[in-house]
Amino acid sequence: MGKTRTLILLWAAVGLCHCRVVTVPKGPLLRVEGQPLSLRCDVSDYEGPKEQDFEWTVTRGTETANVISTFDPMFSDRSLEDRIRSGDISVMRLGDNVVELRIKEARVTDSATYSCSTPSTDSVINGNYDATVQLQVVPNSLIVAPEAPNPVVPEGGSIRLLCNVSHNFIEGIYLSVTWSVMKGPFLLKELITFGPDLGVTVGDSSMQRYTDGGIRPEMGNGVSHSLVLSGVLPEDQGMYVCAAGLWTRQQGVWDRIQEKSVEMGEVAVTPTANSLTVQVQDSTTLSSGDTLLLTCSITTDDVPTVDLEVTWLLNTTRVLAHLGRDGVLANTSDVVEMRRLGKWDFQIKIHSTDMSDMGLYSCKVSAWIQHNGGRWYKAAEKISAPVRVHVTKQNPVYTVVLDTPVTARFSGDPTELECKVTNVSNLHRARLGVSWFYKGALHGDDTAAAQTIASLDDNGTLVPGKSYRGRIEAGLIIVTRTEPYTFKLRLLHTTDADAGEYSCGVTAWIPSRHGNLKKVAEFLTPALKVSFAKKRAVMGVVARRLREATAAGSTFEMSCQANTQNLPQGFGFSILILSEEAVGSPSRKLASLGPDMVLRLEDWGEPGRRDSLMLVKSGKKEFQFRIQGVQVTDRGFYSCEMRAWTKQPGEDWVEMAKGVSNKVQIAFEHRGPTFDVSIDSDTTSVYPWETAKMECDVSVTGTPPATDDVAYEMKWFLSRLRGSNSPSLLASMDRWGVVHKMPRNDSSDCSLERMGPQTFTLNIHSTQDSNAGEYHCTATPWIRSTTTGAWSKAPDVTSKRVFLNVKFALWDSMKLPLLYGICASVTVGVVSLILGLICAHCCCKNTTPTPRSRTKLMELEMD
Repeated sequence: MGKTRTLILLWAAVGLCHCRVVTVPKGPLLRVEGQPLSLRCDVSDYEGPKEQDFEWTVTRGTETANVISTFDPMFSDRSLEDRIRSGDISVMRLGDNVVELRIKEARVTDSATYSCSTPSTDSVINGNYDATVQLQVVPNSLIVAPEAPNPVVPEGGSIRLLCNVSHNFIEGIYLSVTWSVMKGPFLLKELITFGPDLGVTVGDSSMQRYTDGGIRPEMGNGVSHSLVLSGVLPEDQGMYVCAAGLWTRQQGVWDRIQEKSVEMGEVAVTPTANSLTVQVQDSTTLSSGDTLLLTCSITTDDVPTVDLEVTWLLNTTRVLAHLGRDGVLANTSDVVEMRRLGKWDFQIKIHSTDMSDMGLYSCKVSAWIQHNGGRWYKAAEKISAPVRVHVTKQNPVYTVVLDTPVTARFSGDPTELECKVTNVSNLHRARLGVSWFYKGALHGDDTAAAQTIASLDDNGTLVPGKSYRGRIEAGLIIVTRTEPYTFKLRLLHTTDADAGEYSCGVTAWIPSRHGNLKKVAEFLTPALKVSFAKKRAVMGVVARRLREATAAGSTFEMSCQANTQNLPQGFGFSILILSEEAVGSPSRKLASLGPDMVLRLEDWGEPGRRDSLMLVKSGKKEFQFRIQGVQVTDRGFYSCEMRAWTKQPGEDWVEMAKGVSNKVQIAFEHRGPTFDVSIDSDTTSVYPWETAKMECDVSVTGTPPATDDVAYEMKWFLSRLRGSNSPSLLASMDRWGVVHKMPRNDSSDCSLERMGPQTFTLNIHSTQDSNAGEYHCTATPWIRSTTTGAWSKAPDVTSKRVFLNVKFALWDSMKLPLLYGICASVTVGVVSLILGLICAHCCCKNTTPTPRSRTKLMELEMD
């Protein structure tokens, strides 16, 4: 408890005591000769009057001298009286307890220890009453020698501000360099400061520019310091100032002890709009189709960061071409070209001018300057004085003459036509093309359109007409240009179809403004008639028997030879073999060879005998026809029909002549058996769903062949109407025993059976009403020759017709539905009766009647 009481009393005594404190700046202090300096002195925690007095003394070595006092005018030492009277040394009261010792121009001899003291006004002397600070004044060695910048700088250029600063090195003194520009007589705009701590301080108005790289300090070897301003603007002009300062650092605070400013020089910025000039050469006159060349010449200050945007205008509104500052062309076409000849010259070229190109041409130029940070801005824009361009129209003039140097006398001879251009003028730039036309002599209508044979277009390319493409590609028609103004059409083989009227049209083409050729003139000659003597083509055909068919199974062969006259070269033949059963009867086409030598079987309807027929070309004008394994049905008269054809390449065959040969007969005596067929039905009437059965028997009259040497092909037919001549095929069995059934729409089916060598049965299963009708069968005998082993077909034999009736059983069709209905009705009745009894037993109650009360009056009274 005693120690605690002692500590409390000690803290109370400390809190109640006051100690005077006199303070001055912490030294040593460095100042520069010739510069003003000030030493501050203040007192605190004192008693007595509020306003305190101060006395300054200076000590050099062991000598102490009074400097100045705030209350005693006689306090100063005699050595300092002159400086005090002149005001070089003074004391300035800044407050009741603060004064400042000031020296206007410091001297090196002012280096000493300065003491500030205050007379005591306290009741008890306590604290300190004076404070000292050491002052060192160094010689003035700061030299600022700037170099004058370029007095005139173009907009977008650069300004280099070089400032040379030197001073003696003294420890504790630091250097700073500041560049400023003076706007008017009183406004100084600070750009940037380097130092004193090796840092850079940028003015508020220059911060963005410094960030973009538009202000760049270049500190040299410690003496030369530069500041580069790039991308200057007109507002950058003015008087530039370089200021150098010396600094000391006291208690973490920078204190400038000297500053020297020197004007570097006046800089004027020339706006691009003042130096930009645009000019286009004088007016010009040219002919239509010529090329127009105009050059836009630009002059301006040579600034590396300037790019030009050039636009060519027609009549001040129409944009012909545009070249951006990035070098990208726009609004150009195949007609208009624009290129840059140099840094300051831009040329426009207009190909194949026409009347629409006349007018006033001008060149609009925009100068773009790259600002700091890569941003571009339009510094100036100017339009040249317009120049007038005149265009005169000149079309080519000429005449065309058509002649026939070579004329065909007969069909097949060559024909040559010549189209010549004469009386030519204004064709120095034009190209000529020709078109050949033909109009047939057989066309009775004079207004009929002419066909185009071929054309030579503006590039000299041959364009064949639709109808003559094949002949031109085969080289039978030749279109040439033998001389610059002469065109020829040559028909190597003139045909009858080539006779008619010919004409030629010559077209002049000149280069158009779109890069292609434009038709400017066309001349069509009068029609020239071409004719020649015609020779009618004649053809005769002779048929000869080469091998005679003596019996069934033998081979028949004949030849057909043509005799022709007046046929053109490149003709071809076609042949058609005809057959007649008797002279004058309808003919049947067997086989044919077209002019392309493609074999075609016409009415030869026997698939099994396709390989037995042959038709080939055996000579230039001869054909051979052959039938192997002749059958009885092949007997008759055979002839040849031949035609002569001609064909131009790319066209269809055209018939020139026709001839029919004499008839060659196949006749041999047939001594074979005679066949007949009969049909028998066990069931001419059947009920539905039963099976109907019909049987066909083949009978042979004469000497029958052996069983292995004869086979039958059977067919069954159905006619739903009696006497109908269009029966439908039901099923068939070929001679190999293979059955073929036709598709059916009902549920019935049929089957074929061979019951014996000459007996065949048709079974119809599950008959329906649709199976009713007339049935008959046909038999085709096939007989094998005992000598050659070849099979031959005998004539077909047909049976009589048998009618099949399908009965309708009324009771059989109704008894089952009636039985089903009666059973269903009885079942429903019994079930209904049982349900009724169950419901009555479960839902109805047997209640006894309530006896009637005898107390009537009581009941009424209660009511």
